[in-house]
Amino acid sequence: MLLDVDETLVHSSFSVTDKHDIMLPIDIEGKICNIYVQVRPNCCEFIQEVGKYWEVVIFTASLSKYANPLMDILDPDGVAP
Repeated sequence: MLLDVDETLVHSSFSVTDKHDIMLPIDIEGKICNIYVQVRPNCCEFIQEVGKYWEVVIFTASLSKYANPLMDILDPDGVAP
């Protein structure tokens, strides 16, 4: 199963929101930027469940310094390597 991170599993923004679930401080060109992430309902449970039946591959066009720590939170067991 192939899943995209942004706008499928999460919605991320550089703008502060009171609805974010995760705040990731990311170094972008020497400046720390906070990324505010809203996680889709049951996203983590979905990854765990589909991982029982299919190989799960998650991709993004975003920077790995954003995607890797985010996936460490969404998929702590490494279902989607």
